[in-house]
Amino acid sequence: MKTPKKIQPLVEDGLVDKVLRQLMSGKEATVYIVQCGDEIRCAKVYKEANQRGFHQAVHYTEGRKVKNSRQARAMEKGSRYGRQEQESAWQHAEVDALHKLAAAGVRVPHPYGFYDGVLLMELLADENGEPAPRLNDLQLTPEQAREFHALLIRQVVLMLCAGIVHGDLSEFNILVDSTGPVIIDLPQAVDAAANNNASRMLERDVENLAHYFGQFAPELRATQYGKEIWALYQSGELFPDTRLTGHFNKIEKQADVRSVMREINSARDDHAAKLRYQQIKREEGR
Repeated sequence: MKTPKKIQPLVEDGLVDKVLRQLMSGKEATVYIVQCGDEIRCAKVYKEANQRGFHQAVHYTEGRKVKNSRQARAMEKGSRYGRQEQESAWQHAEVDALHKLAAAGVRVPHPYGFYDGVLLMELLADENGEPAPRLNDLQLTPEQAREFHALLIRQVVLMLCAGIVHGDLSEFNILVDSTGPVIIDLPQAVDAAANNNASRMLERDVENLAHYFGQFAPELRATQYGKEIWALYQSGELFPDTRLTGHFNKIEKQADVRSVMREINSARDDHAAKLRYQQIKREEGR
């Protein structure tokens, strides 16, 4: 096939020998299968901001660090340079997340390099050596659904222990290779500690998993892993091997109205006594 414009420089530099075919096209990027020497890899070509279908980037970029104050000011002003830097930061976020998550034991594709809007990475394959299908394309048995769900919940925990929330996790960005589910598409990954939307996004990610796998194993729809995981994370009790139950009991103490009123009355009495004391002092000074 004809070499896409953004991949051409990689061909000229000898990083890619040829483009074999397009693998998939999504809201953020188009992925191609490419020949790199003796290996077959993927080349993920990011779409420009005006071509992306992902319009809520501001919710995902909150809390992300930038290189320097000049870059931060430019991004804030929305200048041409600022928009370019914002795009670069958005794309580099996936590369950084892939390296960090792989080191944490999360099943993600191995990245080989990032070159001006093109990410070269591992091509995941099924048992027959064909490109791994998306989870959405598979028909699962109840047993497989329970197994994959448990594996992916553990991956969510590993990600959060590494300080990252996927932010857009669903059956559409999970591949199933010869050994099981692999999480992909991470440019919108958020910093769990710095992004105020992180808890909501994590719960949504986990709810997406429960809804999808619940088609095959209905009992999974009633689980509350998202709330349980975040509560453990907030309390500093979440670890890669933390045992989860899928249940979440929010402790809600009934308000002690009498105690509250006693505190209010006590404060009011103290204030009144202070005013009387000040009045007496003023009269003594006359």
